[in-house]
Amino acid sequence: MPPLNVPSKPGTMWRDLRRVHRLEYPFPVRYLCYACCGAAYAAGTARQLAGPPVLTAITISFVLIIALNALNAAADVRTDALAGDKGRVASAVLRIGRDRVVLLAGAEMAWALAMAVAVSLRTQHWLTAAAAAATVAVNLLYNLEPVRLKRRPLANPVALGLSVGLLPCLVSAGAVQPDPAWSAWPIFLGLGLLVTGRASWWSIPDRASDAATGMTTPAVRFGAAPTLVAASVLAATGLGLLGWGLVRQYGLAWALLGVAVSAVFPVDALALLRRSAADRLASSVAMRRRGASLVMVADTILVAIPLIANQP
Repeated sequence: MPPLNVPSKPGTMWRDLRRVHRLEYPFPVRYLCYACCGAAYAAGTARQLAGPPVLTAITISFVLIIALNALNAAADVRTDALAGDKGRVASAVLRIGRDRVVLLAGAEMAWALAMAVAVSLRTQHWLTAAAAAATVAVNLLYNLEPVRLKRRPLANPVALGLSVGLLPCLVSAGAVQPDPAWSAWPIFLGLGLLVTGRASWWSIPDRASDAATGMTTPAVRFGAAPTLVAASVLAATGLGLLGWGLVRQYGLAWALLGVAVSAVFPVDALALLRRSAADRLASSVAMRRRGASLVMVADTILVAIPLIANQP
């Protein structure tokens, strides 16, 4: 394997930690939305979100997401070094130390799991602990050999849909109710499928660096065009489930709003990637600037819907 070739410009420890955890705009807001979503739909009112168990569960979900990012940054340091616009993440990992980043991610996941057990003991709702344990398991399987789901084209986006979309909803929802209402499940599943579709789209700009380091993501294994089609089908299914759940809980008007704002990114990403020549795909920086902000707005509105719709 060729030696790493990454920028050597020094950075502060805080900046490096922020980069390996993917805490640059607009990702922190999105992670917070995923962490809050389950509790918002289980509680229904903002006042119910203020209790210590719920706030702790939201924090647990957020920490599990950024721990996944840190572990992935350490595992993908060679791939990111070849990705151009991700070279800063690889540089940050190397300045901190790859082993230290792995230990930090492990400590974050261990803390989150311990706190999830504490929340479940406090509330007697074991969904929080079970969902947190499942998230840790998926995070490890996604990044570590010999399983390394990142290398498996079908499991790759599904794992991200679980650990970033569906499971964070269950962690925070479990702090409110022992079992989320059946009408909330299509919303949680729809969000998980939307994240799965987004992960498939994100694999397209990174296709060259992934292929060079043996990462058989969907775009590497199947090509850009089939990946676009699959991501579009996943997004459409997710939007359908999301709309169905919102109609059942809040009515048609709220459902149309939630589906409309969540559909903006798939349409924008599809247009951006289709306009890109086959040998010059859109960079992840371009997609972040164009699409991630749209996703942030959509996710924020999705979290706000139950809190606004349930106001007396």
